[in-house]
Amino acid sequence: MSAKVRLFVEHPLGEAQPVPLSRDQANYLFAVMRLGDDARIALFNGKDGEWIARVGQANKRGGILICEEFVRPVLTPPDLWLIFALIKKARTDFIVEKAVEMGARRILPVQTAFTNSERIRQDRLQAHAVEAAEQCGGTFVPEVADLQKLDRLLADWPADRRLMFCDEGQVGEGGTAPLPSADQPPGPWAILIGPEGGFSETERARLRAMPQAQIVGLGPRILRADTAAVAALTLWQITYGDWR
Repeated sequence: MSAKVRLFVEHPLGEAQPVPLSRDQANYLFAVMRLGDDARIALFNGKDGEWIARVGQANKRGGILICEEFVRPVLTPPDLWLIFALIKKARTDFIVEKAVEMGARRILPVQTAFTNSERIRQDRLQAHAVEAAEQCGGTFVPEVADLQKLDRLLADWPADRRLMFCDEGQVGEGGTAPLPSADQPPGPWAILIGPEGGFSETERARLRAMPQAQIVGLGPRILRADTAAVAALTLWQITYGDWR
């Protein structure tokens, strides 16, 4: 049994479990995708795995799906946070989308000394994360945290969470500073990507002084912030994550 549409729902999933649809979900399935009675849809909620469900009731204002077949369990990504300085809207959307695709467990936009934007629509970015999970076949949707100042985040930094500090200052010092080899499970990690203007000297000094920080360069060229996020996620996943 297969389904051409995947849908994230905030409802328990299980054998013969009815799943009510919101008005927006019903409009998407029945008006946009033009599905009808008995159509099959893949459902996931980030907890109960992926299920194939059948349309039991369809109308433009709502509907009910019935779970019929368990497909696969939740694939929880490694304990990796992506922290990035807020940039332009379209590029911020890109970073959230790629973080979901590449297996970040939590996404944290931050405001740094050289960050231009001072606010986000957290609900919009969370919805974007849901859409990315639906499209890429994921069964887990990471939390997109609300915007916070970098210095406040660092002030409460967990002692056991290592920090991959992607410092553009490494570019002029040989281009790369590799991650240490991974012979054992690495435990909790985070990746930090700076803004288009880079980190301030004060921020750089504070980060370099953190015992949890691992300073990493991303090659001999200065990367745009959204490119750097993808490069850093790739490097970490190959070294420590579920790509090995």
